[in-house]
Amino acid sequence: MTETVYVFDGYSLQAVDHFDQPLQVADSFLINEGRVRSLHKHKERFVSSVQRFSNLDVSLFWDCAMELLPRTGSALPRLELADGTLALRIREVFEFKPSVRLWTSDEPDPRVDPSVKGPDLAYGAMLRRKSNLHGADEAVIVNSDGFVVEGALSSLLWWREDVLCAPDESTRWLPSVTRSDLFDLADQAGYGTKFEQVKPEDLIGLELWTVSAFTGIRPVTDWVNLGGPVGPQKHLESFQRRLKLLSSELD
Repeated sequence: MTETVYVFDGYSLQAVDHFDQPLQVADSFLINEGRVRSLHKHKERFVSSVQRFSNLDVSLFWDCAMELLPRTGSALPRLELADGTLALRIREVFEFKPSVRLWTSDEPDPRVDPSVKGPDLAYGAMLRRKSNLHGADEAVIVNSDGFVVEGALSSLLWWREDVLCAPDESTRWLPSVTRSDLFDLADQAGYGTKFEQVKPEDLIGLELWTVSAFTGIRPVTDWVNLGGPVGPQKHLESFQRRLKLLSSELD
């Protein structure tokens, strides 16, 4: 993946040839023709996560990063705190499949701190590659009791009739911006919402989505070791349209 990297010196962002330090916090989003979805939520998540590790003032870094983001074309920027240093990566957008085949991971969730995006990204990437060996595109993480947590690098949502569902708040998961957006949209449109603990087999026959800031909503078309079929897509197109309406111009 082609990328341009900048490191913050306390006053401005300076381009560097290479930056590879232990990752503490990361936050990424898709920018398309100068428009980003729910940027304020990404900022809140990034700032609060950085404050868990450092007393750095993130405000100036954030402003400098926003000035460098491209206003034309598409890019996948990632803001980082790595070994106490703030950095920005502006990465090219890569192709992804419009739908997803899932595979349930064969080990309980070993992640250090899923509530912060960053420390466990490498594990998520490894787990997704492992799912590829089983003919899938994404792995589903389960906890030690066998309950669904989330995808390796995505969140998992499902529909029970007209009720949008996700794992409950006791789950050790990342506070997903896209999941939050979709629950807000469901509430606004008059749909029910629900948080529950489920095992993979409880989702047989249901409409399933994986979601992320980069891919938006991707329908699940198969789950290779679920033990039964997934359900048809009834809400996908209307919510994909609704999600796009949340994008706004960069300042």
